[in-house]
Amino acid sequence: MELSGYFKLLRKYLLIIAIVVIAAVVASYFLVKNLPDEYKSQTQIATGIVDASTHILDKDNTPNAQGDQITREFSNLIEIIKLKKLIDQVSYQLAIHDLSSATPFRRVGRDFKGLSQAAIDHALKVYRTKLVTGEPLSLYNKDENGLNQLLMSFHYDERSLRKSLDVSREEESDFITITFTSENPQLSAFVVNTLAKEFLEYYSVNIKKNESNAVDFLANLLEQKKAALDAKKDELQQYKIKNGILNLEDQSKTIFAQILAYTDKKLENQRNLAANEGALQGVLAKFDPQSRKYIEASVNQNNTEIASVNQQLVAANDEYVHSGFNPKLKPVVDSLQDELVKKLHASSDKYIVDPRIGKDALVVQAQNLEVTRDLAKYSEKSINRELADLNAKFARLVPFDATVKTYEFDIDIASKEYLDVLNRYNAANVQSKFSIKLSQVQPATPDVAQPSKKIFLIALSGIAVLMICLLTLFVMFYLDDSVGEPAVLVSRTNLPMLGTLNMIKGQVPELRKLWDVENRNKMQQFKELLRSVRFEIDQELKGEKVLAVTSIGVGEGKTMVSISLAYAYSSINKKVLLIDGNFNNPAITRAIQPALFVEDYFRSTSYVQTDNAKIVVMGNQGNDITLLEINNEPEIQAVINQLKQRYDIIIVDLPPLNALNKAKEWILFANKTVAVFEANKNIKNSHKDHINYLRALNGKFAGWVLNKATFIAQSKKSRNQF
Repeated sequence: MELSGYFKLLRKYLLIIAIVVIAAVVASYFLVKNLPDEYKSQTQIATGIVDASTHILDKDNTPNAQGDQITREFSNLIEIIKLKKLIDQVSYQLAIHDLSSATPFRRVGRDFKGLSQAAIDHALKVYRTKLVTGEPLSLYNKDENGLNQLLMSFHYDERSLRKSLDVSREEESDFITITFTSENPQLSAFVVNTLAKEFLEYYSVNIKKNESNAVDFLANLLEQKKAALDAKKDELQQYKIKNGILNLEDQSKTIFAQILAYTDKKLENQRNLAANEGALQGVLAKFDPQSRKYIEASVNQNNTEIASVNQQLVAANDEYVHSGFNPKLKPVVDSLQDELVKKLHASSDKYIVDPRIGKDALVVQAQNLEVTRDLAKYSEKSINRELADLNAKFARLVPFDATVKTYEFDIDIASKEYLDVLNRYNAANVQSKFSIKLSQVQPATPDVAQPSKKIFLIALSGIAVLMICLLTLFVMFYLDDSVGEPAVLVSRTNLPMLGTLNMIKGQVPELRKLWDVENRNKMQQFKELLRSVRFEIDQELKGEKVLAVTSIGVGEGKTMVSISLAYAYSSINKKVLLIDGNFNNPAITRAIQPALFVEDYFRSTSYVQTDNAKIVVMGNQGNDITLLEINNEPEIQAVINQLKQRYDIIIVDLPPLNALNKAKEWILFANKTVAVFEANKNIKNSHKDHINYLRALNGKFAGWVLNKATFIAQSKKSRNQF
């Protein structure tokens, strides 16, 4: 498909396209010339969403909302403005104004021209009631449905108002713009101001109501959390009073420190007891019974005194340990210990010298070890009693600690809940007092008419019709699968092209008068193209003489092409034999009525040419017969060879290829075959077998002749072959 064909199609329909476009422009002019002017009014509402001055209490004195959140808030406000509830309020007020005012914005529709005053009063009453209650008209109610139809006649219904209403945010600003366009400047201003007023009232009432409900809810919740926290604190306090707990943590730390101290003293005392016991046994082992007896007899009195002091020392040491190592008792213990040492020294001074005097030191050492051992033994009992008391006190504190921690954990949770609710309550309370206040920046006023769009609409209608025409022709061109040009035929069949013959305008003359003088002007272009085809055929024949002319289907003009070629060859002084080989439809025979017939001549060659005519026609009798049924192939070939000697060119008008063997039998004896194809016809699937047959002829197929062409290229006609 070549785009040049589309432009040729445009040139063909150029006049029609121009007429259609002009008609559309004229019709548009008459349609739009009476259109009323348009008046636009708008107002702006300041939201405070991105205004830093309204966010003084926010952190850093800047709006804390992110971009997405800001977009959502503006979208929410815009959708609120477009609510049917608010637009219905505007509709009611417009209807009330027009029904009760001497200068209405619009006149009632013709369906309601005859409204009585009672009906008008009833409508006003219902509209005012709906305006106060904010309810929509019920279409299921016959009376209210009629009032809705009245609104529609005014074009005040929701759908009509939305068509002329525009609500949008001004770029990245803090303002929402409400715009309304109508044929009346007062109407446009009234709609914009009324809608802005209804929106501000609706938003203020609902926002304040929501904020008040939120603050009341948080206040009640705060009281509940405060009561729960106080109850938890009171339970802990009563538990501590009941169990005598002042500071459980400090008490447990003190007792645990005392336990560690007594444990250390107990270990130290056990080490001393074991050491003294071992040392005493070692010293006693050095005394024999006699020596020990002597010593005991000598120092009996001193031992009694030493034992008395020792008992006092043990009692004092026991009291000192029991008191928790009270520093006040330490001097008493030290003085008794000094007294015991003095008694021991005195006992040594009174010792009677005898041969066993070397054991004095051992005796004194043994006595000291016994005293130290006894002190350690009695001190351990006292330490164990204190450790037992301390462990009992510590064990008693463990359940108290677990219970107290449970109470403290509950108090901590209750305190966090209370503080969280308190923070939210404070934030909501502040927000309710300093919430964003929507305001109408300036009321809308009637404005001048908008620039006229009539010229634009007229031009747009012309452009639209032109585009529709171009698109329609393109669709026709795209869907048109017909062959209108030689190049298309060559590309689709992959067979060579000899030339093109134009469509003969008007009634086609009879075959006998085709080349008469009266048809010369009519056939001039045809003759020029025919000469080109004749030249191409001569180049293909290369001295051969038998040319077969056929076509794929019936009615493609092959008979006319055959006669025309005969005339073309006769005009260059060649003797031409034109054979009507179409037994099915012998058109040449019927038109010329020759004296010689194929059936007679190919059976007997006794016919002798007697005239000197440049064109000799051999017809057929039109019977149901084929060429090979007239005679066998060698005889026919012999006859054709004889004819070649008599004539310069033999043109055989064959039946179409869809006649099967009737055409193919003639092609057996032809030197070249020419196929005629009618322009602007489609190549069907049924034609593919015939085209493949022509390809199979190899060098015997000369090429196509495109007949009845409506577009003749001005460039040189050349043989196109792939």
